[in-house]
Amino acid sequence: MVVVGSGVAGLTAALRCEAAGLTTVVVTKARLDDGSTRWAQGGIAAALGDGDTPEQHLDDTLVAGAGLCDEEAVRILVTEGPDAVRRLIATGAHFDESAEGGLALTREGGHHRRRIAHAGGDATGAEISRALVDAVRARGLRTVENALVLDLLTDAEGRTAGVTLHVMGEGQHDGVGAVHAPAVVLATGGMGQVFSATTNPAVSTGDGVALALRAGAEVSDLEFVQFHPTVLFLGPDAEGQQPLVSEAVRGEGAHLVDADGVRFMQGQHELAELAPRDIVAKGIMRRMRERNTEHMYLDARHFGAEMWERRFPTILAACRAHGIDPVTEPVPVAPAAHYASGGVRTDSRGRTTVPGLYACGEVACTGVHGANRLASNSLLEGLVYAERIAADIAARRGGQEPPA
Repeated sequence: MVVVGSGVAGLTAALRCEAAGLTTVVVTKARLDDGSTRWAQGGIAAALGDGDTPEQHLDDTLVAGAGLCDEEAVRILVTEGPDAVRRLIATGAHFDESAEGGLALTREGGHHRRRIAHAGGDATGAEISRALVDAVRARGLRTVENALVLDLLTDAEGRTAGVTLHVMGEGQHDGVGAVHAPAVVLATGGMGQVFSATTNPAVSTGDGVALALRAGAEVSDLEFVQFHPTVLFLGPDAEGQQPLVSEAVRGEGAHLVDADGVRFMQGQHELAELAPRDIVAKGIMRRMRERNTEHMYLDARHFGAEMWERRFPTILAACRAHGIDPVTEPVPVAPAAHYASGGVRTDSRGRTTVPGLYACGEVACTGVHGANRLASNSLLEGLVYAERIAADIAARRGGQEPPA
């Protein structure tokens, strides 16, 4: 099989297929660790804390999705999620621990409980990417880096037969080639670079959705592009990838304020700054229009230097690199394109409408996110649905009935 993409979804699918005895090739447009996963700051959501349940996680996800989630898809996510996180830890990912020795859990927007596991304070994606890339290399999976996948190959019956690609980069043959396989997994990430300002890396240009459309696959909900409320404001002319200021900063008690220090989200939602992202982003934009300004502020001066350095070292460094010190001054923030909630339509096993073509992660539309993704559900969705895809491919190659 061929996995296109090297984030949490793609590498998880590849590792699970390899473990099932399937010959697997990973193809990625840049390096193995250049996808969106390593930029994820806040963490991964799952009902892992005392008193928390998958049902409560389900309720928060459905509310955030504004009535447009597929409830059964969400139920799969929240039910299978905790064990998927435990398997990720077994693969080698190290998460931050509490003083008692369990996972340190935080809150983010839309969550009524602390259920966000994080690593390195605010470097969760980087740690997950490191663990999965290390596992791929340790197990000797074949990888093709610096290769842009162009189109899906199909046989006479219209089934997937592999992909064509353009290999480029130092030390590799520069040209067009093909990888033949009876199953292809698209895990190419999002399309944030379509917008002038985004949190997405340069590789997030919608390639997977474009390939799927050319192959005749159905797509869904492409209009539901989530804007993250708090992205470091670098000026009105700033373009491309902008530094993210994780929702976990608000989860730990930071406040959104205007230039006069007024907390404008109070009274707009029961969770104030921790309302679902669409509500907070609209609240910020509304206040910006009212005050005729280009940004608002995130005030976490009350954290103190020690907490900033321990809990949010990545964000602290990014802010200071741009001349802003969150320890002593509020951080200017504004919304920017962040996550594609829609994508290539799949069923509960990650299958698209083209036989043999699968999709998972941000490129896919599983129905989990509805109109607005609940914070930190993205890494979990990549894990859970990648594992389901691997199980389906393995079962089909073995002539068995796929798992439910």
